[in-house]
Amino acid sequence: MEIGVFIPIGSNGWIVSTTSPQYRPSFDLNRQTTLNAERYGFDFALSMIKLRGFGGKSEFWDHNLESFTLMAGLAAVTTRIKLYATVPTLAIPPAIAARMCSTIDSISNGRFGLNVITGWQRPEYSQMGIWPGDEYFARRYDFAAEYVQVMRDLWETGTSNFKGEFFRMEDCKLSPRPQQPVKVICAGQSDAGMAFTAKYADYNFCFGKGYNTPTACADTVERMQKIAAGSGRDIATYALFMIITGETDAEAEAKWQHYRDGADLEALKWLTDQGSADKKSGADTNVKHMIDPKSAVNLNIGLLVGSHAKVARMMDEVAMIPGLAGTLLTFDEFVSGTEIFGERIQPLMKSRRHIASAVAPVAEAAE
Repeated sequence: MEIGVFIPIGSNGWIVSTTSPQYRPSFDLNRQTTLNAERYGFDFALSMIKLRGFGGKSEFWDHNLESFTLMAGLAAVTTRIKLYATVPTLAIPPAIAARMCSTIDSISNGRFGLNVITGWQRPEYSQMGIWPGDEYFARRYDFAAEYVQVMRDLWETGTSNFKGEFFRMEDCKLSPRPQQPVKVICAGQSDAGMAFTAKYADYNFCFGKGYNTPTACADTVERMQKIAAGSGRDIATYALFMIITGETDAEAEAKWQHYRDGADLEALKWLTDQGSADKKSGADTNVKHMIDPKSAVNLNIGLLVGSHAKVARMMDEVAMIPGLAGTLLTFDEFVSGTEIFGERIQPLMKSRRHIASAVAPVAEAAE
């Protein structure tokens, strides 16, 4: 099972609380997190993009770095780990995105890929005057399909003359082209999102589900695999989980309860209001999942809470999900979280024994 880290590009990570670790993003924080991940044999690091936060007392996601420039910096200080930026398709033209990918491919020596998002939070784009209107909700995957086709034309041939509804290329050029194929990720879980992934992307990310229910997302993984089979393409699925751990189960559970007690209700209301704004097609399944009131304090990311040994056992259960290629992990605190995972949890995992011999040389190189 591959493992990646969802690096803390936005303030306070993925816990909407005033009692969880409070921090603003910085290059140094993300560099330390990513170098830890590389040292302990993680397979990839991914950064999201958010252009407007949720506010509240915690100022949740009000402070964000930009994804491409962050990953370019991380590409220059890492040597092995794969790196993925996220492109807001409404804000960056596809030919420019393709060129930025080619540049980071050069910096990273072929270790770069791209997460494509369609945009579900209207104020992120209306604040800049680029929201195309609410009819876009129903057409966003049509828009993304043309977007990715333009990029693939440029990456694969260096030229695009694509003519579509949303984009029209006139002998558009790209050189140098990427030295390795740029892998594309999509996290859409609606029927339209999965159909888009099956046709245009290489990887799909889905939410883990529930509290200490490692295999609850198996139905989502199976659904993606069935849709992918119908397209005749292989799509690797990765599940998103948050890890909160301690020396004992009781310590970890107390930590999680402390975070829940500090839930930022004002920020959570903003999330709910924005996630319900799509009246055209219905919010994507991921968005509906995030605003589920049962556990919105961590955006309803699948939660694994317990001692190091318990988390290791649950991670091994995740690895047994048919069709699952790996996991994308978040932590309550990322520098110590990646260290604890690498030193105390991963060595106990049967599904990660294959990376043991690779960790020591990488650790020495990073020193």
